[in-house]
Amino acid sequence: MSMYDIAIIGGGIIGLSTTYNFLRAYPNKKVIIVQKESEIGLHQTGHNSGVIHSGLYYKPGSLKAINCRNGIVLLKEFCDKYNLKYEICGKLVIASNQTQIESLKILYKRGIQNGIKDLHYVKKEEISDYEPYAVGEAALYCGETSIIDYGSDIEIRSEFEEVKTKFLINCAGLFSDKISKICGFKRTCRIIPFRGEYFMISKKANHLVNNLIYPVPDPRYPFLGVHLTRTIDNHLEVGPNAVLAFAREGYKKSDVNLLEMWDYLSYPGFWKMS
Repeated sequence: MSMYDIAIIGGGIIGLSTTYNFLRAYPNKKVIIVQKESEIGLHQTGHNSGVIHSGLYYKPGSLKAINCRNGIVLLKEFCDKYNLKYEICGKLVIASNQTQIESLKILYKRGIQNGIKDLHYVKKEEISDYEPYAVGEAALYCGETSIIDYGSDIEIRSEFEEVKTKFLINCAGLFSDKISKICGFKRTCRIIPFRGEYFMISKKANHLVNNLIYPVPDPRYPFLGVHLTRTIDNHLEVGPNAVLAFAREGYKKSDVNLLEMWDYLSYPGFWKMS
C-alpha cells in the first residue's frame, strides 16, 4: 500500500489547481490525484463556456466575489508563466428595455465595489461603438472579462489500488456529495445536474460580435441568460438554455441514469428549487 501526505479526489480544474498550489507551498510533500477517468478535466472543467468572469454579478464581500477576483489574478499569472493562450476581450451587458436600467446600475455598483477598474456605463447611442450589430436601451462594458480554453491517515480503496494519506481533499465535482457520503458525512446538500446547451454560429457571422454580449440577469433565476460568446479558437456560440439532465454526466440528451435521477427526485431540495 502506497503512503502519501495528501490525496485529492478529482482531476478537474479545482483538484488540479489545489494540487498545483499545494506543491508550490510544500514541494517536498507526496501528493496523489485520484481520478476515475483516463484523462483530466473531462466533466465540468471541459464542458464550460471558457469565460474568465470579472466578478461583476456577485454580492460585494461574498465568497463568490472574493474567489472570482482572486482567481482572475492567479489564473492569468499561471497562463503568463506557462505561455497558455487567453484573451482579454471584454463583455457588454445589454439592457434590452427600460425596466432593466435599474438592474444595470446595481451591477455597476457591485462591479466597482468588487474592484473592477475597466467598467463603465454605455448609453444607448454608444452601444454600436462596441458592438455595431447590437441594440439596446443602455449597457455596461466590462473590459476585464476574458476567454480561455479550460482538469489521521486515510485509506482510499478502489478495485485497482489502495493508497494511504494523512489528508483527503474532495474535489470530485459532480460526485462531490457522493464522496462526502462515502467518507461518512451526512449529505445535507445534493448535486442536481443541469445541462447548458449552446448553438455554434456559422463562421460567416463571426463579424457580428466583437466582445462577449450578455443580457441583464434576471434576479429570480440562478442563470445569467442567453449570451453570445466568442471562443478562444475564433468560433461564436449562442446560449445556453438550462435543462435538467437525466444523469450527472448527462452531456447529451440520450444520457440517462435512472438511479441518479431518483437521487435528485427524492431530494426535497429539488422540489423546493422547482
